[in-house]
Amino acid sequence: MIYVNVRAIIVKETPSGEEVLIQRRVKDQEKRRPFELPGGRIEQFESLLDCLKRELKEETGLDIEDILDPIDLVETVAKDGFRVECMRPFAVYQTINGPVDSMGVYFRCKAKGSLLEIGDETDMIGWVSLERLRSLIEQDEFSGVDKAGVEFYLTDYNRKNLQSLSKVE
Repeated sequence: MIYVNVRAIIVKETPSGEEVLIQRRVKDQEKRRPFELPGGRIEQFESLLDCLKRELKEETGLDIEDILDPIDLVETVAKDGFRVECMRPFAVYQTINGPVDSMGVYFRCKAKGSLLEIGDETDMIGWVSLERLRSLIEQDEFSGVDKAGVEFYLTDYNRKNLQSLSKVE
C-alpha cells in the first residue's frame, strides 16, 4: 500500500524576513519526534486542496489565505462520472526507501487565523526564520519526508533571490 499526502509550506513575511510554520507530531508510542510541516494523508476521493485545508485547520488552527504558486487547476469529468483534478503544485515527493511507502504534494501557502498551542496530534507549532529552518535541517531535526521538502524550498528560495539580485545589477 502506498500513502498519498499533502504538505503545507506556510510562509509569512516579517520585518526580519520570511518565516515558515513548523510543528512536531505527537504520538503516544514515541517520546520525541522530529519537526515537520503541517499536512497529512488524503482520505478516499478527497481532493488535494480539500485535504490541505482540512489538515492545516486540524493541526494548526489556521485557514489557507492564498496558495502562492500558480496551481493551474483543471478538473475533468468523464461520461461515466470519473472526476479528475490536475494541477501544478510547488513540489512532489516520493519515498524510495524507508519505513513507509508514500508520495505527496507540497503547496506553498499563506494562512490566516490564530495558531493552536496543541493541534490534532501536533505541538510546538510555531514560526521559524529561514536561518533557524536551515539550522534544524543541518542538525537532522526534521522528519525524513519533510527534510527533502524543506531543502527543496530553501534551494528554490535561494535561486529566486539570486535571480532577483542579478536583475537589479
